Amino acid sequence: MEYRTFDDLRRLATVSPAAARGLSRRARLGRWARLLQEDAERRLEPLRRLEFMPKDQAEALRCDNSPISIAFADPVLRAEGLAGDRFGDALAFFELSPRQAHYLLCDCYYQGRMTAGSVARRIRSIANRLTWSELWGGARAWLLTGIGALSH
Repeated sequence: MEYRTFDDLRRLATVSPAAARGLSRRARLGRWARLLQEDAERRLEPLRRLEFMPKDQAEALRCDNSPISIAFADPVLRAEGLAGDRFGDALAFFELSPRQAHYLLCDCYYQGRMTAGSVARRIRSIANRLTWSELWGGARAWLLTGIGALSH
């Protein structure tokens, strides 16, 4: 086996940040929530009027003192692949649906008062939801266990 640096591999192939990540989606979301919870009363700036913007404009949207800027200030999340503090960067890195990201980051859900603690709670609620594959895996295991018990 030949040793190659990450930069060597990048020259030879397309290397996506997702492939280079060490933390799971749930762990990345958990870290983001912990960063926000450290100063739970801190007032943050939400992104404004996301639902009325074309996709490309929304993805480029950013503001200082937003939940995304706090995530981007963290060296661990940057090392994991968080590319910037724009809405599109958060969508991609945290693997959020546009609906989830809108719920977390848009001003229409906070009625003028976004705090780090309120965003952290919302992030945790998303992180703790079971995915379809987790639900299916659990149902499949339960079914296989039940079928195995019937055959004995």
